[in-house]
Amino acid sequence: MSGYNFSQLTAMIVDDCPPIRILLRGILKEFGITRVVECSDGREALREFPVLDPDVVFTDYMMEPMDGLELIRTIRNGETSGNRFVPIVVVSAYTEVRDILAARDHGATEFLAKPVSGMMVYKRLKSIVEHPREFVDADTFFGPDRRRRAQAIEDSERREVPYEYRR
Repeated sequence: MSGYNFSQLTAMIVDDCPPIRILLRGILKEFGITRVVECSDGREALREFPVLDPDVVFTDYMMEPMDGLELIRTIRNGETSGNRFVPIVVVSAYTEVRDILAARDHGATEFLAKPVSGMMVYKRLKSIVEHPREFVDADTFFGPDRRRRAQAIEDSERREVPYEYRR
């Protein structure tokens, strides 16, 4: 998994489950990322966001009182004094197509299904570096371009889309 030096990155982990935060922090540490702030929900993350100015945010989908989608919307709409363009990776056990599309439509950069592995986290970071997405600023959306270019995916951990969602 070598190739990139991520040691200068600052990361934010937003998840209401302490073991998930510990796991993600450990994975990021293995990649050299030592500047990490952990938050237990979206509201806490919004308080820390302008101070930390993270290079990447990993957020859970479902949390109380503010979930990951509301956090993304708030960041993307510029309602914080932080970087609206920050890459945001949704980390979730909710992996039905409607959940992934909702994350995308709120401005998520990447989606990562739980349970996570070091390889999966690395692939999302690598994708952010190698395939930066242009941002769209429209009346009803601000975030990474939701259209993806066709790419050959050679990922043994890729999950198949259920038949009823295929076009």
